[in-house]
Amino acid sequence: MKLAEFVKKELDGWGNVERVLFPLTVLLIIAISIFLNDSKIALVSAICGVSYSILAGKGKISCYFFGLLGTFCYSYISFKNALYGNLCLYMCYYFPMQVFGIFRWRKHLKPESGEIVKTKLPVKYRILTAAAAIILSLILYFILKYFNDQSPAIDAVTSVFSVIGLILTVKRCIEQWHIWFVVNFLSVIMWIRAYMLGSNCFATILMWTVYLVLTVYFYITWKKELSMQK
Repeated sequence: MKLAEFVKKELDGWGNVERVLFPLTVLLIIAISIFLNDSKIALVSAICGVSYSILAGKGKISCYFFGLLGTFCYSYISFKNALYGNLCLYMCYYFPMQVFGIFRWRKHLKPESGEIVKTKLPVKYRILTAAAAIILSLILYFILKYFNDQSPAIDAVTSVFSVIGLILTVKRCIEQWHIWFVVNFLSVIMWIRAYMLGSNCFATILMWTVYLVLTVYFYITWKKELSMQK
């Protein structure tokens, strides 16, 4: 497929809300970051992160290209703020999973729109997923606390839930949005705390706040689409 055809298909199927929301959100983050003289790498990370989240919510495979760049930027920010759980998560897990997601999604694209086919977990697997998330979060909490992590509880939950959330994203499951809601909500709190302690990362706070709003929006749209498929 030629580049022009790929871009055209990626821009196909967007609603009026999404066409306005995407560029407006990016411009808002840029404007506020410049006004507050925020970190440039935090700004790039925020733009990539928002682009990834919106494109993933639309089921567009191009989301992973923004995800790869955003992974490197966010890893650097996490390192500078002593959030080692997030650092390990992004470098050791997010990066290879982004690459894997590209190949996995290519097998499940709708030919007419270029969007992925959405799925839903059986009840048994929802319960197992929730149990695994809680147990692994507790284990990681004690590990991070031992290494003097700045926010061991929040860092542990966001790290473990992000691992599970990305697996569900690659598997195209609507349950990913439940996981991402928890991750995004706690991440907003975590980065507000880092900002109050002197970190120059307001764009990162905006990024996670936008994620939180998008989580609710795309959960509703995925639920409607699954109901129509059923």
